[in-house]
Order: sequence, then structure tokens, then C-alpha cells
Amino acid sequence: MSTGKPTRGTGVSELGAAQTREMSARSSQVKDELRADKDVVLAAVKQDGWALQYASKELQDDKDFVLAAVKKNREALIFASRELKGDKDVVLAAVKQDGWALLSASRELKDDKDIVLAAVTQTAHLLSNASNLQADKDFVLAAVKKNGEALQYASKELRVDRDFVLAAVKQNRQALKFARKELRSDKDVVLAAVEKNGWALRYALELRSDKDVVLAAVQQDGDALRYASKELQKDEEVMLAAKNK
Repeated sequence: MSTGKPTRGTGVSELGAAQTREMSARSSQVKDELRADKDVVLAAVKQDGWALQYASKELQDDKDFVLAAVKKNREALIFASRELKGDKDVVLAAVKQDGWALLSASRELKDDKDIVLAAVTQTAHLLSNASNLQADKDFVLAAVKKNGEALQYASKELRVDRDFVLAAVKQNRQALKFARKELRSDKDVVLAAVEKNGWALRYALELRSDKDVVLAAVQQDGDALRYASKELQKDEEVMLAAKNK
């Protein structure tokens, strides 16, 4: 039966709620101070890039601070001011930390060669977003040198350009993996790739039984023998070349 008097639990609950409201009001100023505290916010950003969204507007627009933040966590660029998303120094620092930061850059910087190259070096797939650069021979070749996977996002015209692919595989053996099938069967192209790195033989499906190609591969790296045809794996000259390497 109710006595009409508040129970001990009810009293404690009401007191707790009152204290919480009072503490919340008092902490508002403290929170604002913390959001503007560079050391506090930077420590938080280091753990989670999204923490920058809680920083003061002044910090989100502070170039030196945001530079430090994106070097800790590329996601911080998402919450940088619009001006800093268009700042080349800031965006370059972010994409060097993680290529995917390119997606948070301004429209102009998403087409900047230096920025895109730095991003593609980290994540080749990002070249697919730079349609204006996919047919640029010099740019794609520079990208392939950094990351062989970039070749798969080059324009169709470049991927079927024999001279270009030949230059690409000389830069990075991985590029052969993404060359068109007919070029992966081109002896000159494959030789250029395996001379750069014997393991490129794994991508030369139709030339694994070509002795010249296999010899060139194992002379560069003896372990490439595993990708030769069964017949050539037993060939004395090939086995000796692999062993000596």
C-alpha cells in the first residue's frame, strides 16, 4: 500500500537527475574549452579520425592543426573546413597517409596530377575516379611505376598500346597481370616483364613453355621456376640456371 511518501529509491533518482542537469550545465563551458584544445583533440583524432567533427570550427579551419590531424588519420579530412579540403598541402598529406582520403578532397584537387598520383600509389583503384588522367601516358606510366595495379584503370587505348604496355612492364612486373590477354602472350612484352622480375612469369600463361622466356625468368629469380611448364621444370639447362640464381 502506498504511503504517499517518496521511497528512498525515488528520492535518490530525483537527486541524481538534478545533479546530472547541474553537471551538464556546468560542463558546457568545459566541453567548449576541450573542443578548442589542440592537444586533446589531436589525441582523440589519433584514435579516431571522426573525432575532428567535434573540434571547434577554429580548429577545423586551422591549417597546421588539420595537417597534423590528417597525418594521424586520413578520415580527419572529412571534417576539415571547405577551404582546407581545397588546400594542396593538407590533401597531399592526407592521401600519402591513405589514398582514400582523395574522396574528401575538393573537386579541383581530385583532378590534380600530384594529388592523384600520391593517392594511386596507395590505392590503384582511385585512378578509376580520375577519368581525365586515364589516357595520359606520362601520368599512367608514373602511376604504374609506383603501383603496377594502376594499369587496369588506364584507358582502353593505353591497355592495347603495345609500346605503352612494354614500357609499363619494364617499370613494374605487376603491370603484366593487367595487360590485355594478347599482350600477355607477346614474347617481347613478357620478356621485358620477367627480366624486371622473374615472378612475372606467373601472368604469362601462354609462354610458360617458351624456353627463352623461362630462362630469362629463372635467371632473374630462381623461384620463378614454379611457374614454368612441367616440361621445362625438368629441363636441365633451366634447372641449372634456376639453381645458380
